[in-house]
Amino acid sequence: MRRRLLAAAAALLLIGGAAGSAAAGAPARQPVQPATASVEVPAGVSAGVAVFDRQTGTFTEQLNTSTRFRSASVVKLLLALDYLWGRGPGYTVPAADRAWLEPMLRSSNDNAANTYWSDNGGTAIITRMVSRLGLKDTAVPPTGLEGYWGYTALSARDTVTIYRYLLDSAPGPVRDFVMGNLRQSTRCASDGFDQHFGLAGAFEKPWAVKQGWAGTSYEKGTCGPVRTATATPAASPAPAGAADVDLTRPALHSTGTVGAGDRSIVAVFTLHPVGTSYGKAYTDIGRLTRSLNVPGATRSTGWWYGTWSDHVNVRPNPSTGNAPLTQLPSGVEVLVGCQARGEEVHVPPYTNDWWAYLPQYDGWISSIYINSPDNRIPDVKDC
Repeated sequence: MRRRLLAAAAALLLIGGAAGSAAAGAPARQPVQPATASVEVPAGVSAGVAVFDRQTGTFTEQLNTSTRFRSASVVKLLLALDYLWGRGPGYTVPAADRAWLEPMLRSSNDNAANTYWSDNGGTAIITRMVSRLGLKDTAVPPTGLEGYWGYTALSARDTVTIYRYLLDSAPGPVRDFVMGNLRQSTRCASDGFDQHFGLAGAFEKPWAVKQGWAGTSYEKGTCGPVRTATATPAASPAPAGAADVDLTRPALHSTGTVGAGDRSIVAVFTLHPVGTSYGKAYTDIGRLTRSLNVPGATRSTGWWYGTWSDHVNVRPNPSTGNAPLTQLPSGVEVLVGCQARGEEVHVPPYTNDWWAYLPQYDGWISSIYINSPDNRIPDVKDC
């Protein structure tokens, strides 16, 4: 029996159309965008975007570049730079400090940020870094919320300034330490969320990324071994209308560099409608990022398809016989590189023996979970 959903159900499960809406009848797959594209913001999303080409010294994309967003974990860049400031060109980070700095930069560890924030002056950290880097829009958390480092205000243009300092002005050891850790960004963050959205999903390596996410509607992370996410200052709820920064809508941000020699600096800040799931926000920031003109970037090849169901397992081969590598965010759009027949999977009343290879995970999911009209996905080559 063909396992496909009825048309009406498929329309409900599909994550977005060409412009990011969930309208019935929207195509299930999304082709890779051409390099000459410009910013395409999905419906319902607010965005601040900057793409700076270091080779030409010019911006190739600018959208709401001075708009302030709550930084979420992107502020950890400033925490790391504050720690490293003035250490000198021959400075080597001690092992004890690497033990918290590396997870904070690679896996967005919140406990490390909490400790550094409380032990080193909290908002004074932001005040110091604003002065040192000449940041124009960055501001401390609102009055009454000073303990919440994730509520630090940050803009796309200030984020470009931070990366330009790192790449062009910082002492070599500082540049190498911070950027080296961002190049080793782990797919699974410390809180269990899949953090390879945005830049990490749109472009092939080399890239270096620092991501951010905060939202009470986001389901608990299930990337890698299933775990329970712990509430942190970055994710804690706050009243609407605090200062001039929206603290209510779910946030998802992707920042970093793309291309050989860190050719392009990219900052993408997004806010999503209240109640948006993590998988939907993940898909929307991915579509926005793929629309950008990013010089030096190598774009991921394949077809983007929506998925359905919660906690879909990514397997090392087209079989359920081995432990999963990780689990997908619920309903997320994925890049399919090729497909092959494998173990037959049953999700009553449906059955399918085709499997989709996901190159960005180096793993497989049963095509029973792909939003496609047939068991074999149209347009996708055989592996």
